[in-house]
Amino acid sequence: MTLRGSRGYRCGDSLRDLSVIADGALLVRDGVVLEAGPSRRVENLAVSRGAIEISASGRVVMPGFVDSHTHLLFPPAGARGEDADGNSVRTLTGQRIASRLRPWIAAMARHGATTVEAGTGSGADESAETKLLRVATSLDGYPLGVVPIFRLKAPRTGAATAIDWSIDEFLPAVKRRRLARFAEIFWDPEAKDAGNFVRFLSAARNLGIPCRIDASPGMAGAAIRHGVANLAVSVAHCEGATAADIACMAGAGTMVIASPAAWLEGGELPPVRQLIDANAPIALATDFAPHMQRSISMQMVVGLAVRLMGMTIEEAISAATVNGAHALGLGSTLGTLEPGRAADLLVLNIGDYRDLASHFGANLVALTMKGGEFISQQGPVEPLNPEIVRVSW
Repeated sequence: MTLRGSRGYRCGDSLRDLSVIADGALLVRDGVVLEAGPSRRVENLAVSRGAIEISASGRVVMPGFVDSHTHLLFPPAGARGEDADGNSVRTLTGQRIASRLRPWIAAMARHGATTVEAGTGSGADESAETKLLRVATSLDGYPLGVVPIFRLKAPRTGAATAIDWSIDEFLPAVKRRRLARFAEIFWDPEAKDAGNFVRFLSAARNLGIPCRIDASPGMAGAAIRHGVANLAVSVAHCEGATAADIACMAGAGTMVIASPAAWLEGGELPPVRQLIDANAPIALATDFAPHMQRSISMQMVVGLAVRLMGMTIEEAISAATVNGAHALGLGSTLGTLEPGRAADLLVLNIGDYRDLASHFGANLVALTMKGGEFISQQGPVEPLNPEIVRVSW
């Protein structure tokens, strides 16, 4: 599945076009896809002579999953309760936070993610936010692509002060020191003045920092309206969106990030089928959070999207790959398998991509490649020498 197609995000009919090549082959050099096409043609190219051949006979090869919305960074693994604040970050070293995150990142890689978003969210706390963004940067490429996001979760009292701090101090520092790819605001239902959040979006945009919105329950309408008006790249959590909200999204270009795994925690599902029918672009994400929503599998997210949200398997795959890349501003380099794109790919233990939605809960990934290097391989199940196990631990 190359997903080769238009250079922009996918919506409408294009969301269902996977550009499948039966008996296909990829030629990878220096971490980039050099050629993609029928096996006989690729194998007979002069540049293919001497290449190392990896057989994927009988298996599906597809772009790696791009998880465009997580809470990987905050609250950090080990923090208790949703009310964890910057203190839970300040008491830990960056090295300690990173060490706690690496097992989760490795699990994501084994389940097929090749790029993940990592948002902060400790509030108006420069020390904590800077530490988390530096941790995310240090984890980039270990072994996945990690995209740092400055996510401001303003306190329910004193929101204006937190917004002032972010506008006057932290956003300029983010821009100057290149700490984050996006600035994201958590749209809280307790906010009395949406104008504060709009000021944040406007300030970030004026600094040249792309904006995103993380809508809290019950705030989909306000988040969508202001997101579209302020040219936000994406709005996450559109549960409860009305027909008027959906009409607002149609043709606006703002991506809807849907996280069907939140349903497992009792959350509501967004009206994804209606959004797709209105030509709104959709991306899928895990919404992973170490302290609460612990689903790390984009395979399961794809299955849930098909089973619960009325998406076709083709739509769900596009939303979990190429549209996820566009939701992170990486659509020009990730999300498809075509010449010039990063060689981020998966080899699946299925012979038909449509089976991806029917093996619910199973890990179908045989191999994960990131930037032309295999970073994860499914191993055999066999008796192990206790000495080998002891050394590895």
